[in-house]
Amino acid sequence: MADYITFTTAGQLFGLPIEQVQDVFALTNVTQVPLAGREIAGVLNLRGRIVTIIDLASRLGLEGSGDAHMVIGIERGSESFGILVDRVGEVLSLPDRDREPTPANLDRTMDAMATGAFRFDDKIMVALDADRALDFPLPEPIPRKEARAGRSNRLKRTLR
Repeated sequence: MADYITFTTAGQLFGLPIEQVQDVFALTNVTQVPLAGREIAGVLNLRGRIVTIIDLASRLGLEGSGDAHMVIGIERGSESFGILVDRVGEVLSLPDRDREPTPANLDRTMDAMATGAFRFDDKIMVALDADRALDFPLPEPIPRKEARAGRSNRLKRTLR
């Protein structure tokens, strides 16, 4: 048996193993981060901790509902993250034997974050792994020669 906290984003039901969840809270006082990727909704101060808020719908490439207002808090190493979702549901205890492989037609991005799926009478819950959901690809480094040229061109424009 495993316990999952359930939530919805962009009309899809998801679950995270409860042991990966630190807390759940409503989104308030978020500060935008200039030049951050579209998945980063911003940062906030939660009881003295800086929490980076990840917009799950954007992270998955889904059309967001615009109703996302709940955050599932996750600790990863010494960093605090919050996964922004539309609505948080209940905690379900589900037998491991009921978890099926992800459907073959599941989007690649979602499949990379999923550990499987559970079928219910009227819907499917995609079980996510928090570490995979927070595993962002690193940007390509700018070669030093190009980086210096960029600084040089900016300096020339500034001096004119």
